[in-house]
Amino acid sequence: MELTTVWFALIAILWIGYFTLEGFDFGVGILLPVLAKDEQEKRVLYNTIGPLWDGNEVWVLTAGGATFAAFPEWYATLFSGFYIALLAILVALIVRNVGFEMWGKRDTDAWRTGWEWCIAIGSLLPALHWGVAWANIIGGVPIEPVTTHGVESIEYTGTFFDLLSVYTLLGGVASLAIFFAHGA
Repeated sequence: MELTTVWFALIAILWIGYFTLEGFDFGVGILLPVLAKDEQEKRVLYNTIGPLWDGNEVWVLTAGGATFAAFPEWYATLFSGFYIALLAILVALIVRNVGFEMWGKRDTDAWRTGWEWCIAIGSLLPALHWGVAWANIIGGVPIEPVTTHGVESIEYTGTFFDLLSVYTLLGGVASLAIFFAHGA
């Protein structure tokens, strides 16, 4: 077995771990404003993901680091093409994580409701964007060899809107539905 095959399998395991564990957190976060009717139910939902949500994000960091270490050209090409989409995922995750931390800091309905919606939207957007990203990876994106200062590399040649098609949006809706059901 080649080393690239071993690395590919390890990276696949990391992504599967991330989507399994964090997918549950995304689903619960999306459902938070809908399922919880009173303070006690909200606390129960928070406690299902509370001790684990930040640890689950280590999986994606490790997967990204392993991809960079094992397949630097693939990593560079992926980030050059998906930069805006990955930035949107990052911002949504930051908003969601701040929502987790800030939700219990004040005991007013407006404060908590606002942060609950931040958690819900910060869970919904990454769930959708990850599906769009993986559908693009599976379906293929326009890449071409480019020579810059005598160094050859492969770069994404499309635009942000080239990442959005019926197929990729269906992939996003499918991942959203899977995470939604997983959280339920």
